[in-house]
Amino acid sequence: MKSISPRISLLFAALVMAGCAVGPDYLRPDSSPSAEFKQAAGWKSAAPADTALRGDWWKLYGDAELDALVERLNANNQSLASAEAQYRQARALVRGARAAFFPTLGLNSGVTRAGQGGGDSTIGTSGGVSVSGANASQVSKTYEASLGVSWELDLWGKLRRQLEAENAGLDASAADLAAVRLSQQSELVQNYLQLRVLDRQKHLLDETVAAYKQAYRIAENQYRAGIVPKSDVTQALTQLKGTEAEAVDLEYQRAQLEHAIAVLVGVAPSAFELAVRDAVPTLPAVPVSLPSTLLERRPDVAAAERRVMAANAEIGVAEAAYYPQLSLSASGGYRSGGLDDWISSPNRFWSIGPAFAMTLFDGGLIRSQVEQAEASYDQTVADYRQTVLESFREVEDYLVQLAVLEREAVVQQEALDAARESLRLILNQYKAGTVEFTDVVSVQASALANERTRLTLQGSRLTASVQLIAALGGGWQGVPEGE
Repeated sequence: MKSISPRISLLFAALVMAGCAVGPDYLRPDSSPSAEFKQAAGWKSAAPADTALRGDWWKLYGDAELDALVERLNANNQSLASAEAQYRQARALVRGARAAFFPTLGLNSGVTRAGQGGGDSTIGTSGGVSVSGANASQVSKTYEASLGVSWELDLWGKLRRQLEAENAGLDASAADLAAVRLSQQSELVQNYLQLRVLDRQKHLLDETVAAYKQAYRIAENQYRAGIVPKSDVTQALTQLKGTEAEAVDLEYQRAQLEHAIAVLVGVAPSAFELAVRDAVPTLPAVPVSLPSTLLERRPDVAAAERRVMAANAEIGVAEAAYYPQLSLSASGGYRSGGLDDWISSPNRFWSIGPAFAMTLFDGGLIRSQVEQAEASYDQTVADYRQTVLESFREVEDYLVQLAVLEREAVVQQEALDAARESLRLILNQYKAGTVEFTDVVSVQASALANERTRLTLQGSRLTASVQLIAALGGGWQGVPEGE
């Protein structure tokens, strides 16, 4: 009992000390001096909440074909598959960090042949022989089978800090995965919306080409009748062919967008095709007052914040090297010089005992590692704050862009209405013979330019809405109104 008591006391003291962990406890750094957005009311500084429900934000555009494409992206996108594999790597690292808390059990079995001395040659037997003489050599063979167990006690919290770091890394990897998913979805939706705008522009140009063909035929007939000069025919033909060329150019732009969408959904461009459609998805209405919790769901903000957490824990891991390391080990088995009586009681052996190790002098190595961990922490803090600032800037940009484009769309519609009315009037005047064909061509070109500008503006507004949704971390769905 006297020999057991000190061991129990030592173990108890070790367990008590194991409740402590060296290194600083994590505190989220200040993220931004800005308390709200200039372009919208109801905002505050970000506190990562990327696990909150986002919803299928692309459904805001009310397009079933787009919904199906996003589902294909979620299942087959290769960038997403790569990010998912990185997440599984981080999850495996967490399991490895947890395994360090448990004892390690190992089995060893082998045979060793050894010699000593020199001079006369010897012929060994299975158990080894010894030849007499001053210069004789000795050859021996040993068989051993043993079972060993070792366990490192986490006295100073090194293992706990390492697990904390790996858990934070896992959360950061999950946020990275969400960021890649959101980025790929955003790119797909933008490409799809632009493709539909191009379809509408192509439809407009096709209708215009048909109208210009009719105008060309009229001018040609009037020229043959001697009513108009030859210049009217050449001007009508120039206008017709120029518009046809514009329509052909749109085919190349549309093909590029279609190919990009094919890659995003994980198929070769040659195996993918989107049918032409005239309708353009509607622009979703952005709430007048956006809740402050939306920005907190941005996965890149969450990932940056969790990397700060991991770097903070790594400081504790580095500081733990200053303190002694205590491990318990035990082993036992059989050792014999021959196979016949290898596994038998006389050949048993065992050992058990603690090992206490501490670095007394390392030339400043540990201190340098601690300073490296502290500098890495400062770097991640700066990266986190920069990410938050960039997220504020992006939302500000897209909010003001949408507001400006909305006002521009109103003015552009007024300009388009005026151009359409001018075209109607000039055509009537031309039929009455009061104006030259050159006047008609000029007004037609102006009307077409305004039509295309309106469609381009519509595409810009749709793109800006997608970018705003991505900047908010995936839309404003799933957040109670008035939050």
